[in-house]
Amino acid sequence: MADPQQYRKKPVTVDAMQWDGTAEGATPIIDWVLANDGTARFSCSQPDSGPCRPGKPHSIAIDALEGAMHASPGDYVIRGVAGEFYPCKPDIFQQTYEAAENA
Repeated sequence: MADPQQYRKKPVTVDAMQWDGTAEGATPIIDWVLANDGTARFSCSQPDSGPCRPGKPHSIAIDALEGAMHASPGDYVIRGVAGEFYPCKPDIFQQTYEAAENA
């Protein structure tokens, strides 16, 4: 059996928006996803289809390559190199990405 080899992730530039957890903050993210041929919707974690109650966590449901994924408050929504959208936890985002110089 061969030994594993090391690989370095290629540098790529992605577009991303961080969600503040509010319905108002979800709107520009959802609009951005929809304008770029993605599918996203605002939802709350209610077990029934009733209105969200104050204090209940909200999420943005994104139809990603792996199926429906949910962005939680504070998560980043990323548009990847193939135009796909997916959520990313803030700590992983900070370890993986840095601000790019505007071209």
